[in-house]
Amino acid sequence: MPAALPLVTFDPASGIAVLRTPNSAYALRIGPDGSPRHLYWGAPLDTAALTLLPEAASPAASSFEAGAAADELAPQTGARFGPAGLQVRFADGTVGAQWEFTGHSVDGGELRLLLADRHYPLRTELCYRVRPGSDVVERWVELTHTGAGIEVESGAGLAVAGAEAGPITVERLDSASWTAPALPDYRLSHLTGGWNSEFQLHRDRLPVAETVLTSRRGLTGHHASPWLALDDGAATEEQGEVWSTALAWSGSWRITLHRDAVGRTTWTGGFGHEGLRWTLEPGGSLRTPVFAGLYTPHGFGAASRAWHGYVADHVLPEPERERPVLYNSWEATGFDVDQAGQIKLAHLAAGLGAELFVLDDGWFGARRDDRAGLGDWTPRTEGFPEGLRPLADEVHHLGMTFGLWVEPEMVNRDSELYRTHPDWVLHSPTREATELRHQLVLNFARPEVEAWAHRTLDGLVRDHGVDWLKWDANRAFTEAGWEGNPDPDRLWIDHTRAVYRVMDRLRADHPGLRIEACAGGGGRADLGILARTDQAWTSDNTDPVDRIAIQDGFSQLFPARTMAAWVTDSPNTATGRSTPLRFRFHVAMSGALGLGGDLTGWSAEELDEAAALVAQYKQIRPLVQYGIQHRIRGAGGVTAVHYAAGDGGEHAVLAWRPATRFGHRPAPLKLPALDTGAHYLDPDRDQVHSGAVLVHRGIELALPAGDYASRLIRLRRITP
Repeated sequence: MPAALPLVTFDPASGIAVLRTPNSAYALRIGPDGSPRHLYWGAPLDTAALTLLPEAASPAASSFEAGAAADELAPQTGARFGPAGLQVRFADGTVGAQWEFTGHSVDGGELRLLLADRHYPLRTELCYRVRPGSDVVERWVELTHTGAGIEVESGAGLAVAGAEAGPITVERLDSASWTAPALPDYRLSHLTGGWNSEFQLHRDRLPVAETVLTSRRGLTGHHASPWLALDDGAATEEQGEVWSTALAWSGSWRITLHRDAVGRTTWTGGFGHEGLRWTLEPGGSLRTPVFAGLYTPHGFGAASRAWHGYVADHVLPEPERERPVLYNSWEATGFDVDQAGQIKLAHLAAGLGAELFVLDDGWFGARRDDRAGLGDWTPRTEGFPEGLRPLADEVHHLGMTFGLWVEPEMVNRDSELYRTHPDWVLHSPTREATELRHQLVLNFARPEVEAWAHRTLDGLVRDHGVDWLKWDANRAFTEAGWEGNPDPDRLWIDHTRAVYRVMDRLRADHPGLRIEACAGGGGRADLGILARTDQAWTSDNTDPVDRIAIQDGFSQLFPARTMAAWVTDSPNTATGRSTPLRFRFHVAMSGALGLGGDLTGWSAEELDEAAALVAQYKQIRPLVQYGIQHRIRGAGGVTAVHYAAGDGGEHAVLAWRPATRFGHRPAPLKLPALDTGAHYLDPDRDQVHSGAVLVHRGIELALPAGDYASRLIRLRRITP
C-alpha cells in the first residue's frame, strides 16, 4: 500500500505549493513577479501531474489585459482590473502593494507564504490549512506594518527609511481570493431573505459582471449569507462538480465575484464593507477571519455533508453534547413575565419531556415593553422579588436546565446604563442617532464596555444558576462612530472580536455553560459565531410551511444539531396559518427541537400528543444530530430529509407535503443513501423493505389525507 501523501508540500524549485484533502487537491504557484497565483482546485492529482501543468494565464488575447494567472490575493498594482482583495495606501500617497516572495513555512497541514512589499514596510502572510479527514481548505491573511524607525531592506536592495514609515491605510483586506476552473457556464448558489424569511436558496446563472454579496449592518445579516457555491449549471443534489466557500465572520462582510467576458471566474471576500478604512501604525498588524472552501464531484448534497462534518469536527466548541429539547416562554407570555407564571409553564414543559427551560425577554430592569430596560441586567423586582434563583431552583428540581435570554450588545435610552454611560453607544456627535426597535448599539470595541459585558454576564450565570444563554442582537449598526478614536472604523472589526472574547471567557469560566446565537432570528449565523455557540436560532418565523424552505437553506452549510427549530401555537403568530400539531413537530424534529407555544392554552389531547412526539424525537435524536443528512425532493410537492447513522445501520426520514392536489397521489420517495444490497425493517409498521427497491423505486409514504401531511419513517438494516 503506497504511503499517504503529505497534507501540504512546497517545491522551491518550481514554486508550486499543494494542499491535499481526501477528495481534492488545491495548488498554487509563485509567479515571476513574486505574487502567488492560482494553479488548480479540483479532483486529486499527483505531484508530477501538477508540476507539469502549464503556467496558468488569462484567456484574454489582448494587449489591454494582463496575461498572468489569477492571484491568490490580488493587490491593486500591475495590469489587474478585477476586484482587488488587498487595497492599501502608504503615507506618501502610493496605492497598492508590489510583492517580493521571501519564503514559506510548512507545519503539518498549515502553509504560510511570506511576502514583503518591494519598497515599503509591509509584510503579508497568506495562510492555508487543511485538516485530516476534511475536504475543507481554510485560508486567512496576516498583514503587518514592519516599520519601527529602522531601515527595512528588501532582496531587491531597496530601502525604506524609518522616517518614511508612516501609517498605512488599509481600505480592503480580504481573507482569500478563489478561482474556479474553466467551465461551459457558471451558476451561483447563494442565500437571501429578510427577517422572518431567512436562508432562501437561490441558484442563478452568474452574469458576466461583478456580483457583490455583502452585509453593511455590523452583523452577518438576515438578507444575505457569507456562503456560496458555484457549478456549471448542471450539478444536482447528488451529482456534479461543486466549489463552495464560507466566511467565518459575524460582523459586516463582503464577497465580490467577477466573471469576465473571456471566461475567467474568481471571487474574493473578507470582513468589512466599502467605505471603511483601517490604520496600521508601525508594528501594527491585522489578521483576517478564515475564508474556507471545498470541492466535491458529487453535487450539492455532498458539499453540504462535507461542510456539516467540518463544522462538527473543527468549528463547534462541544460537538459531542446532545442538544436538549428546550421550552422557551416568549410566545406564551411576551413581556408579561413573573415567577409564578414561569413556574407554571415550567411544570407543563417538564411534563412534555422538555430538558431545558428558557426565560425570554422581560425579566430585567424596567422592562415592560421594548422601549425600556435594555442594559439593566438585574431581575425586575415586581416579577421576581427574590431574584431568579427560586425559578432556576424549581426548574432544576423538575429535572431541566435553566436558560436565560440576554441582549448585551444593545441598550435603551430609557435605562440606567444609558443614563450613566451615554458615550458607550455607537454614535457620531454631529449626527442624530437612529433608533431601531427603540434601542442603540453598545460599542463593544471599547475595552470598558467589553469588561462590563463580561462582568455582568458572569454574575448572571454564577448568581442565578444559569446553564444556557440565548444571546440576542436585534438591530444593525448605524452612525457607527467612535468619538476621539484615531482609527474609528476599527470598531467594525473589534466589536465582533470582543463579542467572541466575552463568549469564549464565559465558556471557560463556567464549564458546561451553553450559548445559543440569535439576532432577531437568523441574523447572525455563520462559522465564526458557531465556534463559540452550540446552535443558532434559525428564524423568528416558526410557521412550519415557511420553515421547510428556511431550514433547507440553512442546511446548505450548517448541520442539523446547530439548527434551533420550535413547535409553536396554531394559528401561527407570524403568518396566521393553522397547521396540525403533528406537522409542526415533524418539521421541527429535523433540527434541534424546541417548544415555544402557550402551553396553558393547549388541550389535554394536544399535551398528550406533544409528549408522545417529544419522546419520538428523542428516539431519533442521535440520527438527527449526529447522522449524515441527505435532502430529498420528491414528486407532488413532497420534500424530505434523511438522516443515516455513520455505519448505515439506522435511518430516519422526515417527509412533508404542505398542500395536496386532487388526483395527485405522491409518488414513492426514493432513498438514495441506502445500501442496495441490504434489507431494512420499519419497526413502527413491522415491514421489511429491499434496499434496492427503496433506492430505485422508493418507499410508499402513506401520508395522511389533506394538506399539511407528514410522516416519520424509521428504518433499521437487518442484512449486510
